[in-house]
Amino acid sequence: MGEGDTIWAPSVLPHGALGTLSHYAQPHFGRKMESKVSEGGLNVTLTIRLLMHGKEVGSIIGKKGETVKKMREESGARINISEGNCPERIVTITGPTDAIFKAFAMIAYKFEEDIINSMSNSPATSKPPVTLRLVVPASQCGSLIGKGGSKIKEIRESTGAQVQVAGDMLPNSTERAVTISGTPDAIIQCVKQICVVMLESPPKGATIPYRPKPASTPVIFAGGQAYTIQGQYAIPHPDLIGCIIGRQGTKINEIRQMSGAQIKIANATEGSSERQITITGTPANISLAQYLINARLTSEVTGMGAL
Repeated sequence: MGEGDTIWAPSVLPHGALGTLSHYAQPHFGRKMESKVSEGGLNVTLTIRLLMHGKEVGSIIGKKGETVKKMREESGARINISEGNCPERIVTITGPTDAIFKAFAMIAYKFEEDIINSMSNSPATSKPPVTLRLVVPASQCGSLIGKGGSKIKEIRESTGAQVQVAGDMLPNSTERAVTISGTPDAIIQCVKQICVVMLESPPKGATIPYRPKPASTPVIFAGGQAYTIQGQYAIPHPDLIGCIIGRQGTKINEIRQMSGAQIKIANATEGSSERQITITGTPANISLAQYLINARLTSEVTGMGAL
């Protein structure tokens, strides 16, 4: 997996945490709480956010939503999944600490099951670890790392899980990705410790939450055909762009309406007649828009006889 590929998110918000701690002489987030949280006995409501790829989300939802329904019922946690049509989705888990740990355990074991199933068809012998990505407000990441990395080192050593805090904030947000990987049991222990840190050090100031963007697929046009190339721009042939746009944008508007995709055509850059086209929307919208653009180009090219 490439760097920055895996992102995870625990924003832990102690809703009314002090109220539930009032039976202590001094309601402070100290050692007493740490022992309670790790036993899952303290009834503090938390919110943890995970960043998942579409495939992982599909596994959590299950056929007709059966898996996520079972997870909600058995853990007692609220599990919300952000809207689709993005390559990444945010899964928000809210509830008392023990409910959250149960939900996490179910997710981690489900991912392990997926890994085992995918290995039955492959020659690989070593089992890859389960990986989860939390999204954590950047203002809490310092406490999670600790002075000179002491806290994160302690969490790694005591749980056996790998923990990495991303160096950069996620786009248009004040949150960072925290990637946790290991066996399901190591991950559960690790999440418990992260929850303790986050309860002891609430976020400072306002947090701008990360919201995944819809997929955008740039398209490459060559020889009257459109090709999608990830991570690159679409550069149609300068004498064909007009036929895609049409008079006063009629053709491009038609394609937008028929496909339901957003289609942006950039202005030509100075000293170049090339124009970038970016198509955004659900995978189905994008492929329909590509098909319509392709058909438009093909008819134009064949009409002209040759490029």
